[in-house]
Amino acid sequence: MKNNIIAGALIALGLSLAGLFIYCGISKYSDKDRAVTVKGLSTRDVEADYVVWPLSFGWNGNDLPSLYQTLGQVSEKVKKHLLSLGFEEKDLSQGTISVSNNWDSYYGNVRPEFKYTLSTSIIVSTDKIQLVVASQGKEADLLKQGIIVTSNSWNLDYQYNGLPELKPQMIEEATQNARAVAQKFADDAQCKLGSIRRASQGQFSIENDQYQPWIKHVRVVTTVDYYLD
Repeated sequence: MKNNIIAGALIALGLSLAGLFIYCGISKYSDKDRAVTVKGLSTRDVEADYVVWPLSFGWNGNDLPSLYQTLGQVSEKVKKHLLSLGFEEKDLSQGTISVSNNWDSYYGNVRPEFKYTLSTSIIVSTDKIQLVVASQGKEADLLKQGIIVTSNSWNLDYQYNGLPELKPQMIEEATQNARAVAQKFADDAQCKLGSIRRASQGQFSIENDQYQPWIKHVRVVTTVDYYLD
């Protein structure tokens, strides 16, 4: 009888300990599952470091060989104009030449005066961003020579190539901002902010400023999960 009582007591103790271990395990797992997800933002305004600026123009005529020669002379005048503004020869390149036969494509009864139109461009490719900005709208000297140049602002391709150097700083800042948000959440919930459970870096985006397209708005958002203890 005494042995049965002892055996029963041992079984009861074993079940109690097992229950305690299970409870502790569940409690620990539950605590580990407590987490908060936050986002951190980092932004920078930077100036473009390279620009491609095409200046398009054309000339009309009826004799292709002489028209081609004339277009070459016009191209030289456009280059001379750009050099006078402060650009260098290495910044300039000749675009391709396209030919339009106006007599094949006109509508109505009146045939165009000139049969051919030759079109081309001088392309400015440079890191002289502010010189390009300052040169906008200075085609008066070319107009005096009868040269009409098309240089629309939407044709300018302002580029920023410094993102690889900028990324580490911005990711660090975004992560710090995310932790500050998580810390505020933990303080409000009267919890202790734990370690990072999971983190993901969002895509970097680069957008032109609406009024100053040579200014770039760089942005990244990180998403971080923190444990709450």
